[in-house]
Amino acid sequence: MPEAETAAPPAVDKSGRAVQEMFAGVAPRYDLLNHLLSGALDFVWRRASARALGLGKGARVLDLCSGTGDQAVAVGKRGPRVAAADFCLPMLVLSKPKFARLARSGPGRATPLAADAQRLPFAAGGFDGATVSFGLRNVADLGRGLAEMARVTAPGGRVAILEFALPRLRPVRALYLFYFRHVLPWIGRLLSGRGAAYSYLPASVMEFPQRDEFCDAMHEAGFENATWRDLALGTVCLYRGEKR
Repeated sequence: MPEAETAAPPAVDKSGRAVQEMFAGVAPRYDLLNHLLSGALDFVWRRASARALGLGKGARVLDLCSGTGDQAVAVGKRGPRVAAADFCLPMLVLSKPKFARLARSGPGRATPLAADAQRLPFAAGGFDGATVSFGLRNVADLGRGLAEMARVTAPGGRVAILEFALPRLRPVRALYLFYFRHVLPWIGRLLSGRGAAYSYLPASVMEFPQRDEFCDAMHEAGFENATWRDLALGTVCLYRGEKR
């Protein structure tokens, strides 16, 4: 594999203040860029995660690192009551109109809540399941974030986690890395004026544990039967597990 593909990425700043400020800065264009840069596949991936969770009407679900609420809406459309937790208030504000539309149109509900993934203000075992979509990369202490998810999930409760991944096929991996390192930051800078946030994204993906390694982290945090499934040629991974 070419050296450019294996070189260690620069360390990324995942301190709470840095992450909050970064997402607050991109919040006004966050949804537009998500849909544009994924070719609207982000909707497909979030629906797949909601199906993998497999919970329906009346279930209590935590959507962690909820951002502007798209994953919470995907889960809520299947009937659960969703607590949409994030520590970036400008992102949560953008979720409110979506949650209002959900309440009018479907059996589920979603409520935005300010919360830090590493110190969740919820009782142990208070949720039947939990989701995270493209957010765990941004948690400073991944082990602590997963352990908090496990703590607030009831025994036997399910979790579904979406995260970007490095494709395993070499040709796809090479194209993906070129797009991630050069094209994506340029588009992000052009449309949001915050190119640094879209340079952070590939760096954070490259240092995040991949597939079996992440499943090991889930097991260590208190989940069992952890599995992964590649989506979109391996550029995204869907992880599932159950609270031990």
